[in-house]
Amino acid sequence: MSSVPDAAADVLLERSTLWVERRGSAAIVWLNRPDRLNAFTYAMRDDMVAAFDVTDADDSVRAVVITGTGRAFCAGADLESGGDTFIPEDGLGDVPPDSGGTTSLRIFDSRKPVIAAVNGPSAGVGVTMTLPADVRIASEDAKFAFVFTRRGLVPEACSTWFLPRVVGIATALRWTMSGATVRVADALAAGLVSEVVPKAEVLARALEIAGEFTDGTAPVSVALTRAMMWQMSAADTPRLAHRVESRLLVERGRSGDVREGVASFLEKRSPVFADVVTDHAGDFDWDGVT
Repeated sequence: MSSVPDAAADVLLERSTLWVERRGSAAIVWLNRPDRLNAFTYAMRDDMVAAFDVTDADDSVRAVVITGTGRAFCAGADLESGGDTFIPEDGLGDVPPDSGGTTSLRIFDSRKPVIAAVNGPSAGVGVTMTLPADVRIASEDAKFAFVFTRRGLVPEACSTWFLPRVVGIATALRWTMSGATVRVADALAAGLVSEVVPKAEVLARALEIAGEFTDGTAPVSVALTRAMMWQMSAADTPRLAHRVESRLLVERGRSGDVREGVASFLEKRSPVFADVVTDHAGDFDWDGVT
């Protein structure tokens, strides 16, 4: 995997730690510090936020794939600063936001489905920032190191919220308290990844999955469904889900997309949905629904 975009690539964003390439209706976020195994830095945090700002703002992008250049996905935090690595940046106060958490929350807030194509080993934040992805697939040589307690740290990147929802509380506790390195077969068995494929096929398979989310589906409905599933699964009561679903069913039911969806079904043709996510930001505001 090249560490520079191909000259023919449709590059949406190019930064010091990554680039974003359009591939059909999908965007690929390439983590790009292969000489450091794509280790995570403050700059990568900022670049990841910028990448998802770009993909959210581009209605031609229907799904996002995250992968790495070189032989690793992400080796975790860059430890080049030694013991000072985890001292906060100057000027951010005594308790600044966790950089991994800032990244995870931006991925969580994506208006497009997210697939993590884990093309090799990942550790620390290299694992935890993939947890807000909707699908994770891995290469046969991947492994996942939850090394925090072995570095004197605690889990980060909102993983204490995400990981138990992905693999269950018992597995999450075992992996994180022990600082385990999880083999890809065990990651598959626990549900951390949904598929394991040969290394050369990881990106292609991720793009196929992106197509499952985008072919013949309404972009606004996909975005709303993603947000509803993540947030309502953590609601205190199913009654909140009922109220949110009821409101959105009415709003979507009045849309041109629904008329097109029904007409295309009756006419036995592929639908052409006109609504775009950037015109429907208000549909995602259900904090006031009671």
